[in-house]
Amino acid sequence: MIVVEHHRTELDYCTNCHGVWFDSHELSLLLNSMGLDGSSFLPHTIITAPEARSSENQRKCPICYKKMKKITLGHRPAILIDVCRRADGLWFDGDEVSMLIKQLAETSPSSNKDSQQQILAFLGELLKAQT
Repeated sequence: MIVVEHHRTELDYCTNCHGVWFDSHELSLLLNSMGLDGSSFLPHTIITAPEARSSENQRKCPICYKKMKKITLGHRPAILIDVCRRADGLWFDGDEVSMLIKQLAETSPSSNKDSQQQILAFLGELLKAQT
């Protein structure tokens, strides 16, 4: 994994699978920087969500090394993410972060479209650089 920074938010990015790890509160900071409400995406809030059924293997948290639980976020399509049961952070596979940002921006007319485009462009450049 490599650490990349975007507007004082550090993202841990896996160059092999293109997944992104958000430490506790980092996703909320990223969403707030876009003018989106990130309060419902804090690990301690998400940890109470019901576990989703999935055939995917369970990932281990890179902080506590315990198996994480899978939950779904968003809508059409639902986004399956991994959440540390101790609220250490969140794991997004591939382009799931971009999917979530796009869904949130669609449902939030007051979002900062420039910030959204900057973050999506940043994630796109990061993925291109690593492929």
